[in-house]
Amino acid sequence: MTTEAVPISSSAIRMDAEALNAFMEKAFPHAAPGSRGYVVSAAPGHVRARMCPTDKALRPGGLVSGPTQMGFADMAAYALVLAHIGPVAMAVTSGLNYQFLRPCRPGPLFADAHMLRLGKRLAVMDVRIWTDDADKPVGQANVTYAIP
Repeated sequence: MTTEAVPISSSAIRMDAEALNAFMEKAFPHAAPGSRGYVVSAAPGHVRARMCPTDKALRPGGLVSGPTQMGFADMAAYALVLAHIGPVAMAVTSGLNYQFLRPCRPGPLFADAHMLRLGKRLAVMDVRIWTDDADKPVGQANVTYAIP
């Protein structure tokens, strides 16, 4: 009997939202609950995440800070990679380019992460951050992950 590893594919996921959230909680035990956001849904090629920033995430002027937005985009990208490759803790960010499109007012944030390319060693994703309207993102990130 031969035991071949199933190749990774952007057309199938290995972890659903519940598994991804459980993994994140275990992988980042020192993070305050909800501080990184959580995965709402996972499907082939797509993850949606949600975050409710606290007052500590606000910058002067009462807007959600850039580091908070970028960290949330990175978390959504990490979840998308893991959804497709399984619980591989050492998949790491190798590039993140973030564009601020509109002021990010306090309140629930959403991230829609889409897989652009999933290879053996690199995954490239587009992540859109939005508040009230998915068609009016407050930020957009191109994120690349290195896969061990």
